[in-house]
Amino acid sequence: MRSLRAINVVGCHAEGEVGDVVVGGLLAPKGETVFEMMKTMEREQDHIRRFLLCEPRGTVARNMNIIVPAKRADCVAGAIIMESTEYPPMSGSNTMCISTVLLETGMVPMVEPVTRMRLDMPGGPVDVIAECRDGKCVSVTFENVPSFVFHLDAPLELEGHGTISVDVAYGGMIYALVDARALGFSIAPDEARDLAVLGEQVRIAARAQIEAIHPELPEVKGVSIVQFNTRFEGPDTVARNTCIVSPGRSDRSPTGTGLSARLAVLAARGQLKVGERFSHSSIIGSRFDGRIAGEARCGDKPAIIPAITGRAWITGTTSYFLDPSDPYPQGYVVADSWGTSGTAVSQE
Repeated sequence: MRSLRAINVVGCHAEGEVGDVVVGGLLAPKGETVFEMMKTMEREQDHIRRFLLCEPRGTVARNMNIIVPAKRADCVAGAIIMESTEYPPMSGSNTMCISTVLLETGMVPMVEPVTRMRLDMPGGPVDVIAECRDGKCVSVTFENVPSFVFHLDAPLELEGHGTISVDVAYGGMIYALVDARALGFSIAPDEARDLAVLGEQVRIAARAQIEAIHPELPEVKGVSIVQFNTRFEGPDTVARNTCIVSPGRSDRSPTGTGLSARLAVLAARGQLKVGERFSHSSIIGSRFDGRIAGEARCGDKPAIIPAITGRAWITGTTSYFLDPSDPYPQGYVVADSWGTSGTAVSQE
């Protein structure tokens, strides 16, 4: 066997969303912060993301996380998140996968019944509380980066639908939140393709029509992901959701940053207070539990600190090789599975 590259990966999923973790074969990109390391990866080494996520080695319904050295003394490790078309500053399901892999492989010592650690994520430090039993990471709760609202009930012109109303909020990624039932959806699995197409349409329209720039990370701007929700019925209830990940597919999990954005919207509307809980169930029925852990500020914006709880499971280990004669060293994408755009690069 000949190979130009060998990358070692631990497979993992969090409530159905694949968030595999690279544990060997890559050197950390340059940068004084993990955010800068992420931007270096995006600018200079994006062929690695394509190699791992595009076909024939990867699939659109997959994320990949690279463990890197923490740049903060109070963090045990850092991570760069790679998704189908972008590098998000934060991801809840991927944080659960990263935490589970770090603990269950022994990269970070597991303490039972509870392991506490801090991760240096591109969007900021994240505190993790992992419930551990018999060598297994049973659940992961993370206190997310400050989450806040840009716009409530913003009008959005959408071809074929006229003017619809969206909330725009940050929960680690910038979301447009849409009432699914107002558009005739119940968020059932057999609606997934129609929701994916509409979600990409909403995302592209929102990026063009609605300004949203993170007050402390100005490179994070514009709606990145669209969340379809069912109605909020009050604290301690569960609502259905699905988040449409570019280039157009449903997140299999309830999406930790999406739930964080929803909690920020509910707090801004006065519907949920500090200490109160609310949960999301995904299009496949999996669940994340959320709680408003505290209040904060992000730049000039009032914000909340969401605490999100879910589970992750290791699925195996894989080594990926690149034969020098392989005609697809950066993989390929085909529109039948790679959403409406059929691309591995985010489209505005």
